[in-house]
This record gives sequence, C-alpha cells and structure tokens, in this order.
Amino acid sequence: METLHQYLPEELVTFVLVTVFSLLIGLSQRRISLKREGETTLFGTDRTFTFIGILGYLLYILDPTDFRLFMGGGAILGVLLALNYYVKQMKYHVFGVTTIVIALITYCLAPIVATQPSWFYVMVVVTVLLFTELKHTFTELAQRMKNDEMITLAKFLAISCIILPMLPKENLIPGIELAPYTIWLTTVVVSGISYLSYLLRRYVFRQSGILVSGIIGGLYSSTATITVLARKSRTATADEAPEYVSAMLMAVSMMFLRFLILISIFNQETFGVIYPYLLTMSLVTAGMGWYIHSRRPVSVEKVMEEEESSNPLEFKVALIFAVLFVVFTFLTHYTIVYTGTSGLTVLSFVSGLSDITPFILNLLQGTGGVATMVITACSLQAILSNIAVNLCYGLFFAGRKSALRPWMWRGFGIVLAANVLLLILFYLL
Repeated sequence: METLHQYLPEELVTFVLVTVFSLLIGLSQRRISLKREGETTLFGTDRTFTFIGILGYLLYILDPTDFRLFMGGGAILGVLLALNYYVKQMKYHVFGVTTIVIALITYCLAPIVATQPSWFYVMVVVTVLLFTELKHTFTELAQRMKNDEMITLAKFLAISCIILPMLPKENLIPGIELAPYTIWLTTVVVSGISYLSYLLRRYVFRQSGILVSGIIGGLYSSTATITVLARKSRTATADEAPEYVSAMLMAVSMMFLRFLILISIFNQETFGVIYPYLLTMSLVTAGMGWYIHSRRPVSVEKVMEEEESSNPLEFKVALIFAVLFVVFTFLTHYTIVYTGTSGLTVLSFVSGLSDITPFILNLLQGTGGVATMVITACSLQAILSNIAVNLCYGLFFAGRKSALRPWMWRGFGIVLAANVLLLILFYLL
C-alpha cells in the first residue's frame, strides 16, 4: 500500500484506510454485541466505531509533535467508555470489557496506519476481526480442555524455550557424540510433533472417522495407533474390517512423512538422499490404504470413539525417550567400534523391535561419524523392520478370529514387499 503514496496524497490514503478499518471493526463488533447483549446495552453502532477512528486521526494530525490533542481525546473516550461500562454493570449486570478495549484499539488506528508498515496495521485489524468472530469457538475450546491442558502447554514452552537453551553442548564422554543439549533437542523436536498430533486428535478431529484417526495418530506413533485400532477392531464386522486396516496403513504412511520431517531438521545431507525413498513409500502405503478403504461397503461409516491417550509431554514419556536415545547412542558407538558397518546393519533391524526414532536420530546427528549412505540404508532397514513388527502387533491384538487378518496380510504384505524392493534398488544404485 506504500506505493499508493506515489500517486495519491498520503493524508488521503491514511484517512481512507482508517475509515475503512474502523467501519469493519464496528460492523463485526456490532453483530457480536447484538447477539450477546442486545440493543439496550450496546455501546454504539458501526458508525460509532467509524467516528472513533476518524476522531483519532483528526486529533493525531492536528498536533503531530506533542500529541496532546490525541492523548486528551483518548482520555475523554476512556471516561465515556468507563461510564458506559458502569451503567451496564449496575443496571443490566453486563460485565464484559471487550467492546471497550476494541474501541480504544480503533482510536489508536490512526497513528498505527500513519507510522507503521502496511503488513503491521493490516495484521492488527485482521487479529481484532478474528478474535471478535472466534468468541464462540474459544468458548467451546475452553469447555473441552482438560483441567491440566494449560499446564501441558506450559511444560512444552518450558522444555523448549527455557531448559533447552541453558543446557551445555559439550560431550559428556570424550569420543561419543552425547551432549545434554543434543539429548534434549531431540526430545523437544519429537515431543513437539507428537504434541501437535495430540492437539489435532483431541480438538480438531475429536469425533473423526477411523481413517482420519489413523492419519492423525500416525504423526504421533504408528505403533501405538495400530495397537489401538487392532484392539478396537475385535468387535468389528467383516464389512468394517477394511476400514480399520486402511487406517493402519495410513498411520504407517504418516510415519514415513514424520521421519521426512525429522531427517530434514537434523541432517540435510541425508535428507537429500533418502527423501525419494521415504516419499515413494508414503505414497505407496497411502495408495494401498485408500484402495482397501474403497473396498468397504458404501454404507459403512463408523466414528472412532475418543481415546484417552497419554499426553506426549508427560514427564515419564519424555524420560523414556531420553533414556532410549542415550542407550542407542552407546549401542551405535560401540557397535561401530567393534563390528563396523555390518554390526550397524544388524542393529538397524533389531531396533525395529522397539521405538526406532532414537536410533535413527542418533545416526542423523553424527554418532560414530557414519557415512550418509550408511545412515540412509540403516534408516530404511529400521523402518522396514518396524513395519513388520507393527504387522505382528496388529495381528496379535486383533485376535486369531479377526476379520482383519486377510486384509492385514494383503495390505502390509504389499507395503513390506515394496519396501524390500526399494531397499534393493538403493543398494544397487
């Protein structure tokens, strides 16, 4: 908008912007206030907010040096707003002060538009409009929140913005890439992705279908998601079985994307080599999941019951991950020292029996000085092993007589075969 000043007087552009923005805020505030309070206690109409903005601009330009007129006008406006609030409180028992704050922000638009870049004052207006319109959404969100949800958010801010910068970056043991900062950084990144998945699952897709639950859960943990789906499928009919298996495959597909994000954060060189394989497998797995999803009867549409899942920022969850990271650091280091690359290959398959994230993150952060191609191969092998373990978990928790078993063998079998082919292709190239 700064380019308009080249063709139009600056005062005209500022006046028009202040008027339009004030009118928009007034329209939004009037609609919300009428719905909440009614005409009787309304502070003013949309014109009132427009005139407040214009008044602020006039008083601002009449005394552009000391701003006495502007400050005096603001004080008078504050007194009028206080009187209005007092009357509403005493006579009608209406206690909200949102209208007062928005009116004062509208009055301050003139100096903001005149002195700040366009992106800033547009951001201010957009923020006011959004928060005005989202009142009902925030109310519903607050009602749905657990008692300790804000404490959980505070934990995440504490571990990422307070504890992490204070930790030393020096290795604890000479020759082993293991520093307190490294341990905590990996914990923060993994917990952050898991926390995002937790928030999406709890507040955005709370009553979602089985397929969506698999997609969101895969960002957190594909193993945990497959285990939960398998347990819930024990009462599933033959018609519902394809939906559960497709959700499991979608969780595996999201696992590939989750590792793409982690690898891009911790090791750009490895990301440049591995991303075609992980992206291909994510698409193949998602395609297989969608194919099985399309095999279900059209009439089948089941909502996933809300699961009281553990919070990814619980202290014990973070502690377990940190301990696993330290354990795999030592295992990786001494495996390389005593057995070399061949031992690391075996370890990559063995790591699939547990959480493979600590093992892969160890390799990505340079433990043992492993070459990029070896890191890529071991990561692909660990993922392959983990998918096979997930299949075993799914079959076990679904039960021997489950209708899911044929679909699981078919779906996971194709995914595992595609992984093996890509791994062979990687070694040949």
